[in-house]
Amino acid sequence: MGTTASPPRRPPALTTPAEARAAFRAGRAEPTAGWSAGRAQANLIAVPEDWAYDVLLFAQRNRLPCPVLDVTDPGVATTSLAPGADLRTDLPRYRVWRDGRLVAEPTEVTGLWRDDLVAFLIGCSFTFESALLEAGVPLRHIEQGRNVSMYVTDRPCRPSGRLHGPLVVSMRPIPAALVETARRLTSRMPAVHGAPVRCGDPAGLGIADLGRPDFGDPVVAHPGDVPVFWACGVTPQASLMASDPPFAITHAPGHMFITDVPDSAYRLP
Repeated sequence: MGTTASPPRRPPALTTPAEARAAFRAGRAEPTAGWSAGRAQANLIAVPEDWAYDVLLFAQRNRLPCPVLDVTDPGVATTSLAPGADLRTDLPRYRVWRDGRLVAEPTEVTGLWRDDLVAFLIGCSFTFESALLEAGVPLRHIEQGRNVSMYVTDRPCRPSGRLHGPLVVSMRPIPAALVETARRLTSRMPAVHGAPVRCGDPAGLGIADLGRPDFGDPVVAHPGDVPVFWACGVTPQASLMASDPPFAITHAPGHMFITDVPDSAYRLP
């Protein structure tokens, strides 16, 4: 008697946010670029309550890399951005930090979540990628099945209390003729990092080698592509590494929380 073949998985872009979160809850772990097209994605940083004001002030002073979409009450692992979702299980991969050092990258953090943790959901540039694709702007990392490239820059963020650190940027190679289109479209979405911080020479950000990102994967540019850099929500993780809080939980870079909120909700007219 033959075996019944498993049904094919839906393409990630066609999954609903609930389907995506269920897949991650079941253990599927991969970057979320291109998942649940048309829905906003978010970075996660959860810190003890006595560090929460420092994070909130850091975000207020550095809005370009840290646009806050939601903040939970202490110990709460739910968000109005996706009712019924669980921030402890519904991201594909997490990072656990102790004294500013990365100690684990699990696929769920239920046993590590504490009653004093305050979670911040921060806008993610994956959210504006649907608008770029709709306008015919190619995204090489999605084409190549890779995580987006992210780099620590030589630009310091404005510190707040005990929290300090450098700006982190994400990079997408964009055809030169479409750079202005990418700039125009993303400038209309300030809640998910807005317009690029730089187009062209990476040395202007202190980046020596595009082939060696600090987070994510190297992405191969096509002839005529220009490296375009956006402020990145991994910036708070760089500040954790620099500031040594006793404990924190974040998303793994590129492994975001997929919300129920349409991209268009963060798009200015």
